[in-house]
Amino acid sequence: SAETGAAGERQRAMGLLAKASWAELQAAFDALADKPVARPVRGPETGLVMVRGRMGGGGAPFNLGEATVTRASIRLENGAVGHGQTLGTDSAKARLAAIFDALYQLPASKAEVELLLAAIARQTAATRVDCFAMVRGGD
Repeated sequence: SAETGAAGERQRAMGLLAKASWAELQAAFDALADKPVARPVRGPETGLVMVRGRMGGGGAPFNLGEATVTRASIRLENGAVGHGQTLGTDSAKARLAAIFDALYQLPASKAEVELLLAAIARQTAATRVDCFAMVRGGD
């Protein structure tokens, strides 16, 4: 359905915003012609989440450990609510991610946010490291 598609798009956008650096988000915010006024709804607040893993990528899940995350929720003057999160304790980055999430939901600014997301996706792809395990044969 279209609703599921929109939710999936937004989930992808939020994931990319979480991967962006504070500097990338701040530069994009500075470049906005109309700076939105964002009021806090919740946070920024920092906490812990449990990181889970799977042995070999497909085995039984296990708790790997805890990671620090920061999240924020904001409301723009037009009523749009945005949520942002990031690994670590960067509350300014979480707030900026929330602002861009809110802007992403608005038809008037979605295309502008898509340009930012495309740049983040290219940067993420360029710096991704593919890990693989080498198995030594029996000598």
